[in-house]
Order: sequence, then C-alpha cells, then structure tokens
Amino acid sequence: MKKKLWFMVTGICLLLVVTACASDTGEEGDEQTFKVGVSQFVEHPSLDAAYQGFQAAIEDAGLNVEYDMQNAQADQSNTATIAQNFVADNVDLIFANATPSAQSALQATNDIPIVFTSVTDAVGSGLVEAMDQPGENITGVMDMHPDAIIETVNFIDTYFEGATIGVIYNAGEQNSVTQIEHVEAAVEDTDLSIVDRTVSTSADVQQAATSLVGEVDVIYIVTDNTVVSALETVVSVANDQDIPLIVGEPDSLERGGFATFGIDYYTIGYRTGEMAVDILTGENTPNEIDVEYPPEMQLFINEEAVEEQGVEWHSDWDELAETN
Repeated sequence: MKKKLWFMVTGICLLLVVTACASDTGEEGDEQTFKVGVSQFVEHPSLDAAYQGFQAAIEDAGLNVEYDMQNAQADQSNTATIAQNFVADNVDLIFANATPSAQSALQATNDIPIVFTSVTDAVGSGLVEAMDQPGENITGVMDMHPDAIIETVNFIDTYFEGATIGVIYNAGEQNSVTQIEHVEAAVEDTDLSIVDRTVSTSADVQQAATSLVGEVDVIYIVTDNTVVSALETVVSVANDQDIPLIVGEPDSLERGGFATFGIDYYTIGYRTGEMAVDILTGENTPNEIDVEYPPEMQLFINEEAVEEQGVEWHSDWDELAETN
C-alpha cells in the first residue's frame, strides 16, 4: 500500500513539473514565450508605424512574444519610470521608440538588451560610441538618412531662393537639437536664413507657429516628437497664411505637410524587429549588431498641400518626386 502511494505521489509531482515546463515554453509546449517591454515617447503616426513594423518582423519570424506597451505621453520623466518598471519586471528585451525612451532605458539597465529606432543621432545622444560600436546591451536603427537635411535645404534653396525658414522644436529633445544644428550648418553657404521657436510641450506649438507669421517664407518641421504630435496646429497656420510647410517624414506629409525627403518608419521598425529576433534567439548580442541608417530616402510632395499653401508647382517635380 505504501509503495502504491509513493508511485501516486511521484506521478503527481512529475505531472506538475511537465505542466510547469509546458507553461514556460508557450501555449503549444514547444516554443518559448518572450516578454518585450515597449517604451514609446509619444503617440503619433510615425512612431506608431515603427512599432507596427517591429511587431510584424517578430511575427514573421514566428516568435511567441508578449508585449508590454507603455506610452510616455511626451513626458521625459515618464520614460524613466517606464524603463525602471521594465527592469523590475525582468523583461527579455526593451524596444525603445524615440530618443528619450532609449536614453532612459540605457540609464535603467546594463543587462537587458535594448533595441531602438526613431532616433536621429545615436552617437550625439550618448546611446552608442559610434555606428559600428554599439553598446554592450544596445543597438538599433536611426530615423534620419545622413543626406536628408542637406537635400531638404538644397530643395528650399532651389525653389524658394533667399527664403527665411521658420523652425519649431523642443530644445529638450537631443534628436531635435542635433537636427537644427545640421539645418544651420546646411544654410551657411546659401542665401537662406533661419528664425527659430522652441517649445516645451505640444500645447506650445500653435502659439509658436502663429508667431512665425510675417517673419518667414517657409516652415520646416524636423522629426521633433513634441511638435509632430501637434502637427495639425502648424498645418492650420501654414494653410491659412499660404506658407509652404516642409516636414521631416512621410507621415507628416499625409497630415498636411507640403514636401519631405523622407523615410518609411514601418521599414525601420521592421528592421529593428529583425535585430530583436536575432538577440532573443541568441543568434547575436547587441554589441555584435552595428547601428544602421535608414535604407533609402525619397522626395515626396503632397499635391493637396501645394494648393492649400499657395505653392507654385514646378514642372520638374513631376519627375523628381512621388506625389499623393
């Protein structure tokens, strides 16, 4: 009787062990479930598209992933809290969508792998030492093609010769400061000039845009998260005052910008997802994956905005640009 009871107890223990193992390897019992913390700085179409691309790459790879998606609502203090929570939860990987989110994640952990995108200057923002020198636990894909600002300034110089360019940005966003510095450098050998306005929150954007009226011939909005999250207020001013609005990426073009030398955020999100797959499966560590630039860039023109903002159409745009 005692021997029979011993076999019963042993069988129950084995069953519990098997059940626990099956739980750890996923619903089907043959696949590990990874937990990925997603830190996104703010909700707007470009960052949303990057997140969608990230998820698509992981789905295409067949990995079983649970996402904990947290939005900082454009508040940098929230990015620190989000990162700390991910560390406390011991997630398997952090996807940082925008520069402030990546900076906070890196400050919070030296151990959990981090992949980033929607970052303009990974070196200048202190995320990595160089493009080919990723950190021990961090790498990713940039959102600015190295020629984007130069091409944009050349475009303005060619078709709006001698223009005064109005720029609006959040001086607290390192990616934006870097871009404005590049704009200033690019206009040095031209007849163009710059008038700038800085904002701290999205609520400041409309007033900043309105204050540019009468001072500028063109408005140029770089990929500043704070300003882009309130882009419709800038579009309204541009349309009402017939000021051409040039933007930093195609999603802002669809929201009312006139022209951009842009990249596809879904694509860079997808590539970041591929990096995450390599890291989660153990094929590579972050420091074995170089930081990458966007794969391509193109001139896009919004024909509806051309009309709304009183822009003169140039015949060579038919061949140079993709229109919508």
